[in-house]
Amino acid sequence: MAFTNEQLERYSRHIILKEVGAKGQKKLLNAKVLVIGAGGLGAPVAMYLAAAGVGTIGIADADVVDLSNLQRQIIHATKDVGKPKVQSAKETMEAMNPDVKVITYHTFVTSENIMDLIKDYDFIIDGTDNFPAKFLINDACVMAKKPFSHAGIIRFQGQLMTYVPGQGPCYRCVFKEPPPKDAVPTCKQAGVIGAMGGVIGSLQAMEAVKYILGVGNLLTGYLLTYNALTMEFRKIKLPTKTDDCAVCGTHPTIDHLIDYEQAVCDLKH
Repeated sequence: MAFTNEQLERYSRHIILKEVGAKGQKKLLNAKVLVIGAGGLGAPVAMYLAAAGVGTIGIADADVVDLSNLQRQIIHATKDVGKPKVQSAKETMEAMNPDVKVITYHTFVTSENIMDLIKDYDFIIDGTDNFPAKFLINDACVMAKKPFSHAGIIRFQGQLMTYVPGQGPCYRCVFKEPPPKDAVPTCKQAGVIGAMGGVIGSLQAMEAVKYILGVGNLLTGYLLTYNALTMEFRKIKLPTKTDDCAVCGTHPTIDHLIDYEQAVCDLKH
């Protein structure tokens, strides 16, 4: 494919990077990334992927925009209150970059539909705010051999890791199973500083871009944590992929996807 003059200007800061160049920008334009969750994490992820020229971006979220979302979910505006988040996100992304095809899924992601949702995408973003969804995304991606970026934010803290099939541990290798219901506070109970989504979500977008380009070192085998109050990042080496992992181990005991129950966050992530 040949770049138009407009594309050459739009992506000029990418193209002059030796790690990207014209070849890398074409990889981005041909790539497909699915963002699950259009909230605090998914909002900056989707915006940066669209700005970067990732050609096809899927957005999955069953929620509508609420006024309490706007403190951190920067892809939505006050005029979007009451609108499906996926529609609001699509409008923002397409206004930012008409090169991008945005596919919306205004639905809950469950064990019944997740395999169909992820099957056509090159990379998956976990932008959800609850443990059942995170374990579901992990297990589905492991079974479907799909790379994904996990992240979580609460209060002034955030974390992320990346799973690539055959490289390092999966989310369940590290965290085993969801905590008991109500053992961990919801975002309504604990709160979250708005900019935290921007910090961690931007890093998730960077992981997706690096994976597509095939450059740099991904967070495979590492958990990156961030404390905004102390301005400290920590890159923690995780245990190697465990043979006894229930989903990615040598003899997995989980052979089907599970919809765990968990308290719902009233602030709609």
